[in-house]
Amino acid sequence: MDKLIELMNSSLVSGAAIAVLATWLTSRSRNRQDEAKEREALRGHADMMTVAVTELQGAAVTNRLLWEGPAERARTFLLASLAYAGGMARARIAGGTDSQSNLVGMGRAAELLGRERIVSKQTAAALQAPMTRAAAAATPLLRCPDPAVVTATEELLNALQDVEDTVRLEEKLHAFGRAVNAATAPPLSWWRRLRARRTG
Repeated sequence: MDKLIELMNSSLVSGAAIAVLATWLTSRSRNRQDEAKEREALRGHADMMTVAVTELQGAAVTNRLLWEGPAERARTFLLASLAYAGGMARARIAGGTDSQSNLVGMGRAAELLGRERIVSKQTAAALQAPMTRAAAAATPLLRCPDPAVVTATEELLNALQDVEDTVRLEEKLHAFGRAVNAATAPPLSWWRRLRARRTG
């Protein structure tokens, strides 16, 4: 009988140990899965931020090429001059005096410049949508538990205020990428941490 009781006790102890070990392994596995999901979500938010910044850069370059380059300014000046000359000629043909033809020519040039300015402002306003997407993509990143990601996101948002400073923007975008890569790197196994301590 004593043998039977001893056998039951050892079975209970080993069963309890197995149950504790199984619970610990299950909990650890679940925690690792949750951490992997959080890292993947952070990568997704970072990708959205990078796409929004790239889109904003593209819109700014397009705006600069279409409306702000020296060739475009020369084209606008030439078109305004031609509109002025055409307006003057029409007024002269209709029998207007010199001052009247000048006024009509200036009116035509002003009309053309006004249309150009409206289109230029509309193109500049098109930068608002990518800026809004960048701000929306930054929102979850600013709540990230990793302070390096939060700091890099804030600096990138500050750099977006001056899209024309491409060097600074690229620098902040690379810093943001490094911070996200560091935050989303999977943790080292205990064996690798042990080896790193021994070699370091």
